[in-house]
Amino acid sequence: MRVLGVDTSLRSSGVAVVEERGSALVAVDYGTIINPPRRSLSDCLKCLHEDLSTFIDRHKPEQAAVEGLFYCKNVKTATTLAHARGVAIAVCTLAGLPVFEYAPRSVKQAVVGYGAAEKEQVRRMVMAILALKEEPGEDAGDALAIAVCHLHSRIGHKALAPRPI
Repeated sequence: MRVLGVDTSLRSSGVAVVEERGSALVAVDYGTIINPPRRSLSDCLKCLHEDLSTFIDRHKPEQAAVEGLFYCKNVKTATTLAHARGVAIAVCTLAGLPVFEYAPRSVKQAVVGYGAAEKEQVRRMVMAILALKEEPGEDAGDALAIAVCHLHSRIGHKALAPRPI
């Protein structure tokens, strides 16, 4: 099974493909889709669409996993995030991928074993699980964690319940 993990934001969306190989999980590729600060909202969404589509075409994942929405006090930030998340979900769906979402706590629980883990703990565990030699960037690390979470949910991890979108 090959899974695409996406950690969406307008300016820096993490993307990752993780694959099951026997009993091991392997990071096929990961990175960050960057939009410069002065780029307009519509151009950022276009870039996210194009770059994510290219990433999917290159790596041919079978399923996609995204992080669910989290509580945000700033309405403008929440709206901007929702735009980016909508583009990511649409791109995955148009590519024929079933899309699943996981609450941030579920991702932490699946990777670290503790739903209130710090981001640094999650990144270190992702490195250990995937045998990475170098620490991924924050957004790419989050995308890797989301993909790992989905793969763990498939093998019966008790704390996880994949929610199809």
